[in-house]
Amino acid sequence: MARNTLTAEQIVTAAIELLDSDGLDGLNMRSLGQRLGSAATAIYWHIKTKDDLVRLAADAVWDEVELPDVTAADWRSSAFALATGMRAMMNRHPWLGQAFSSHLLYGAGKMRFDEHSLAVYEKAGFAPADADRAAATVFVFVVGSTLDVAAEVSLTRRLSEEALREAVSRAHEIAEGFPLVRARLGVPAAADYAAAPGGSFEFGLRAVLDGFEARLGARPTG
Repeated sequence: MARNTLTAEQIVTAAIELLDSDGLDGLNMRSLGQRLGSAATAIYWHIKTKDDLVRLAADAVWDEVELPDVTAADWRSSAFALATGMRAMMNRHPWLGQAFSSHLLYGAGKMRFDEHSLAVYEKAGFAPADADRAAATVFVFVVGSTLDVAAEVSLTRRLSEEALREAVSRAHEIAEGFPLVRARLGVPAAADYAAAPGGSFEFGLRAVLDGFEARLGARPTG
């Protein structure tokens, strides 16, 4: 694909696909050019550096999060929708969490999400400074909840099935000295315990929002 027919949007879309399949370490201009059927030099005509490409890809995926109508729904429903939508997006793109710590990320997509988050917590009744804190608290909670998926994807790329089985076996051996953990690794509890990170997300999010609601209700009136 010649540089005059290749667009920045096409490059970013292909970069997201490559990041999803190969992670941050697998993203390079040569592989991206092969995916696009173009020379790497044609990519540089539109996007100057790999860091710029990661920033653009990271911002584009925020458009996948459906933004609720803050004026039409109660604040808790909106907050819950934003958090679950963000988590689903990050689980589809597990490289994004890693990019937070290795790249300067900014753009209109993320800012639209932030704008909605702040609007939700200001609608709840928080003063602007506390709305910032509430939005940041939920953001960090959601990012943390996606680490299990990101770790699984990364480990699967790096380790053989035999190495993974050996690690699981060793973990079971170590758990013999920790009865509460051991009980959850036993049969048939193992399946439930393995699903706990996903199942605990909704529990944790509701607990965070309960805390916000209690804080709002405890404010002095008059």
